[in-house]
Amino acid sequence: MKNIDRRRRAVCMGMLGGLAGLAIGNAARARPTIDEATRVFRLDGGAVTYAFGVNADGHLQTMYWGSALSADDRLPAPAPVPENSSNETSITVTPFEYPGFGAGLTVEPALKVTFPDGVRDLDLRYVDHQLDGERIVVRLKDVSRAVHVTLAYAMDAASGILSRSAVVENRTNGWIQVDQMAAASINLPYDDDYRLSYLTGRWAGEFALQTRPVGPGATVIESRKGVTSHQANPWIALSRAMTEEESGPVWFGALGWSGAWRISVDMDAVGGVRVTAGYNPFDFAYRLKPGERLASPVFHAGFSGDGFGGASRLFHRYQRTRILPEAPALRPRPVLYNSWEATEFAVDEAGQMALADKAAGLGIERFVVDDGWFGARNSSKAGLGDWVVNTKKFPNGLTPLIKRVNDLGMEFGLWVEPEMVNPDSDLYRAHPDWVIHFPGRARSEARDQLVLNLARKDVYDHLLGVLDKLLASNNIAFLKWDHNRAWSEPGWPQVPPSEQQRLYVTYVDNLYKLLGELRRRHPKVEIESCASGGGRVDLGIMALTDEVWVSDNTDPYDRLLIQDGFSQAYAPAIMMAWVTDSPNWVNKRATSLAYRFLSSMQGALGIGANLNHWTTQDFAEAKRLIAEYKRIRVTVQQGNLYRLISPQGGSARSATLSVAQDGNQAVLFAFLHSGGMRNPAPHIQLRGLDPRKVYTLRAIAGGVAPRTPKQASGAYWMGQGIQPNLAGDFQAAAIVLEVA
Repeated sequence: MKNIDRRRRAVCMGMLGGLAGLAIGNAARARPTIDEATRVFRLDGGAVTYAFGVNADGHLQTMYWGSALSADDRLPAPAPVPENSSNETSITVTPFEYPGFGAGLTVEPALKVTFPDGVRDLDLRYVDHQLDGERIVVRLKDVSRAVHVTLAYAMDAASGILSRSAVVENRTNGWIQVDQMAAASINLPYDDDYRLSYLTGRWAGEFALQTRPVGPGATVIESRKGVTSHQANPWIALSRAMTEEESGPVWFGALGWSGAWRISVDMDAVGGVRVTAGYNPFDFAYRLKPGERLASPVFHAGFSGDGFGGASRLFHRYQRTRILPEAPALRPRPVLYNSWEATEFAVDEAGQMALADKAAGLGIERFVVDDGWFGARNSSKAGLGDWVVNTKKFPNGLTPLIKRVNDLGMEFGLWVEPEMVNPDSDLYRAHPDWVIHFPGRARSEARDQLVLNLARKDVYDHLLGVLDKLLASNNIAFLKWDHNRAWSEPGWPQVPPSEQQRLYVTYVDNLYKLLGELRRRHPKVEIESCASGGGRVDLGIMALTDEVWVSDNTDPYDRLLIQDGFSQAYAPAIMMAWVTDSPNWVNKRATSLAYRFLSSMQGALGIGANLNHWTTQDFAEAKRLIAEYKRIRVTVQQGNLYRLISPQGGSARSATLSVAQDGNQAVLFAFLHSGGMRNPAPHIQLRGLDPRKVYTLRAIAGGVAPRTPKQASGAYWMGQGIQPNLAGDFQAAAIVLEVA
């Protein structure tokens, strides 16, 4: 668990104003260099070069970001861009690395502060730098006041993905107020045909891929909700008009922050495009006393010349090797059963034991009891916050059930929602002041609950205590950590008014600290990040959780769309996907059990159906498919993903291919959503295989066209392709190719 300890220390550093924990995991970083003659800093990793320098005015200026340059290539000394007119001055059109709001700047700043005398001008100039092993650390300072900013840069040697963060420190004799703070400003090469891709959504419809041209002005993607949100996700990609799935340049990035955030993509008056990512300035004001610091989140940015597929494969690899808690040696996700849809709140010992018996017979490896096991929890209206076992439902506690589950060869997991409380609960009756609220104002409820103020030390200490006791008293291997509403009335009346808006940062810092401390005390416990589905998926929470719940929508066709968008930014290694009942509760769509399985088998497989309603045939088919999944899951979860046919735009077909890291196994999932007019299935050309190796074909489900060879080279399968034998509506096939 070394990486978890590192992440915990990094979070603590961030809270104290350190360098926000750039290095996570054990993979090598690229060693940075500097050309002292031109004062140009350079980072090289993978197939990427990133360079910036100090211009004659003392400003940090972007020089290059793109495909790798030769080690012998020298970039010229940076120079400010000449003004275009008195309305487009040099300060506005020069591509700065971290511009302060001041000196005439009118584009999006990375940092904006207010001084006690009302001055809101900040002109950051270079002071010094340090090549700190794998990092470049650069210190800036305002031209006249003791406001210091430390920038940290590091590049992953394997992927070329750049991590950037900032720390602002108040060394004046009075307070300063940070009104806006980014992790980074990133500038792109000048061009006039950029396209912006990003992910939007809503509950049960997360990760919808959007693309639009980049033109003059700003596109702002954000969450104001105190949590990452369903509505938008902190990932973007910028491409050119000629870029396709497997060709063309893509610049991409994601913010590691689980609170309110904003990413702004701007084109200035002369066509320069910049990305600014960090804390959301909406309702943001962080006052620093003399000597205090504030650290930004980390922004992770990459470049690929191999299209959107190349970009996502790089990012997936980076997450597996540098971000996730067990990186780089990930445990394959166990096949999971969750009892929610079978019982909802009506859980009890006998009913859960009966479901556990059925689940074990399928080859399930982890049995999870969802909501309803604690307090007076018989509906969403009461008991949340009272993390004690309901003795009417479990007269002898959880021990007998856990023992039965373990004796059946399965791990035991439990649902929790620690950050929330019902007004009808013992916790709220004892501590009504513990929730986020404004005094004398109504407390808006959502799902019958309020949000505990985790920024408070007493709330943090309480949650650590009850969760630690729960884990220490029971053999629990897994927590499904939920978060079912956004913030409202974001007040913290126990601190002075000038400090209340620290809530937006301190809450999330304490969430990370809480997760990190629980993992330190219980290193074998794994955690899933859930927030009414995919409402909290980002690189910050991913560093402390092993998997994410992508959506409450388990309809298998809808999930193909959701999973396609998700895969643009995030790795299948963390994507939990359930097989549930048909017709699906979301939209009443009826699909076969095989179709549901194949949709879910593209990530971490879970079963959420009511096993009490399954037939003998259902059990037999599910058992077979689970066994097949175990043979391919390392390839699916940790291999290279190729989106061969996208379901976006109402396509009648979709297909993905996962290729093992050693190239010895590949898994094709093909789906026909609606067939008609006896249209034949097209040949699907595979990608990523070793053209010289011979692969044997085996169908898990569905089939292939007659006369398809059982063995052929990788070159054959990539050239001739495979023709799945699919006809009708909502049909699916899964085909494995393996080197003998």
